[in-house]
Amino acid sequence: MKVLIIQNKRIGDVLISSVIANNFKAKYPESEVHFMAYDFTHGVILKNPNIDRIISINDKELKKLPVLLKLICQIRKEKYDIIFDPYSKTQSKLICKFSTAKQTIGHKSRKKLGNWGYYTHPVTISKEKTKICGKAIEDRIHLLSQAGNFEPIDYHPKIFLTDEEKKEDLLGKYADKKVIVLGVLGSTPQKSMPYEYVANMVDFISSNYNVYILFNYAPHQKEEALKIYEMCKNKSNIILDIYAKNIRDFIKLMNQSALLVSNEGGTVHIAKALNKPTFTIFSPYVNKDHWASFEDGKLHHSVHLLEMRPNLFDSFTFEERKKIEKNPDELYKQLTPEMILPELDKFLKNNL
Repeated sequence: MKVLIIQNKRIGDVLISSVIANNFKAKYPESEVHFMAYDFTHGVILKNPNIDRIISINDKELKKLPVLLKLICQIRKEKYDIIFDPYSKTQSKLICKFSTAKQTIGHKSRKKLGNWGYYTHPVTISKEKTKICGKAIEDRIHLLSQAGNFEPIDYHPKIFLTDEEKKEDLLGKYADKKVIVLGVLGSTPQKSMPYEYVANMVDFISSNYNVYILFNYAPHQKEEALKIYEMCKNKSNIILDIYAKNIRDFIKLMNQSALLVSNEGGTVHIAKALNKPTFTIFSPYVNKDHWASFEDGKLHHSVHLLEMRPNLFDSFTFEERKKIEKNPDELYKQLTPEMILPELDKFLKNNL
């Protein structure tokens, strides 16, 4: 069989969707599995033995109709047997509809008029999670189940490093202590904590634990990361001169570090795929059940404002919640260091 997985979304989504490839290959080792993903996400699926080919696409280019039409023609020529479409964007729906694949499997649109025969097997998105892996992974396994019985399912995303990558000395002079990777900024402003709270967290860790703290941020966030650095007291504990230039470099750095403390995002899924302990701080507007995977309160733990103040959103209308999503800063301020630090302290004691 020839299979295509389309995941035109961010890094964490791509890594999570690789569970489809892993489980498909486990049952059908002779199958040919292709994975279509944005060019900047490839690092999390490189070297995966369950993916035979990565088809690279560009986010901005794919929005151009001629580019999309050319890609559809290329996909038709591949003559796939099955296409999985976990994110179900307009472009991927059109690729499925005109692909000639025997089975196209994706999620039904929540809009009444949104299901125009894009898929041979449209799947209703579940409302709630039922497993510790979290709803995002469950949703992808539901898609996989449309193609047959794949029990026993392996719900854990995996990252594959070569022996050479594992041997690289990336921490150098900082190898004398354990290194905590700290995601100082979220992947978007909506997922980022107030800077003063991040600085308080850094000061707490450096004052109570004999570790280095490696600042992690995207290339375009350097100026903002430096603002947080200037607010910190114990600068000698902070690593600023080591920086992962790309996703693969971050993976190698994370593999040599002790654990991750971060806003929710792709780096958390990377750390979990490397079996590293994670402490996640969720943005107030993110549904924790969707993205909190494998949390046991020890190896993987997280905090969310709604857990601290469960009735906070009861009075908000749908329109007000949409406004919060666009600018959650005021709600983020309510998730104070006084709420976060006791939970972080318990996590660090368990994992350092």
